[in-house]
Amino acid sequence: MKKNTIFVGLDVHKDANDIALANEGRDGDVRFYGTIDGDLDSLHKAIRKIQGANRGAELRFVYEAGPCGYEIYRFLKGNGFDCVVVAPSKIPRKSGD
Repeated sequence: MKKNTIFVGLDVHKDANDIALANEGRDGDVRFYGTIDGDLDSLHKAIRKIQGANRGAELRFVYEAGPCGYEIYRFLKGNGFDCVVVAPSKIPRKSGD
């Protein structure tokens, strides 16, 4: 039986983080989840809520590298989650943007 995967995108800032969720697959549903405080306790609460609403789903996290460091990456990896930090220069952009 295939496990459901939900991709969790984080827009990380010093004081607040935005969260978006995307279902697996090219045509998966993408939705804005909300904005949380920039601390790890708020992130932990949000993760528990996402897990509760999506029982049995595997969560995979991604966020853009920036001045906030790798504290979130280490927190997520330490709690057993898959997490990728993307270099801004490696994010594809349309010509002219």
